[in-house]
Amino acid sequence: SQPRATGRAVSHLPMNDTPASSNLSAAPVGASDTLQQPKSSPADPQRPSLIEYPCAFPIKVMGANEEGFVHAITQVARAHDPAFDAGAIELRESKGGRYLGVTLTITATSREQLDGLYRALTTHPMVKVVL
Repeated sequence: SQPRATGRAVSHLPMNDTPASSNLSAAPVGASDTLQQPKSSPADPQRPSLIEYPCAFPIKVMGANEEGFVHAITQVARAHDPAFDAGAIELRESKGGRYLGVTLTITATSREQLDGLYRALTTHPMVKVVL
């Protein structure tokens, strides 16, 4: 039988929050008890980025449709992109109106900037999901 979709959104974890155990290669049978070197992962800062910087980078943020939500995430975006244009924000309410999807388009200048922005958004108490 086919797996069923749950309809739940998955939040983006900052690139550096990947559990270390998922990056270790399996030791071959008969190998010593020493740990193997971690494999290269997408979060590896030494790995070249697939994004060409600077670029316009959209980020979707979802949270409860309450007063102050848009202002709060706009402040987070500005902290990581001082030239952020709040006039370009796109808003979309959920069908029942309880939640609000906000698309922020920032000027991405580096992987470190994006990691910091995602980390700040995912840890913000008003934010439910970041994509």
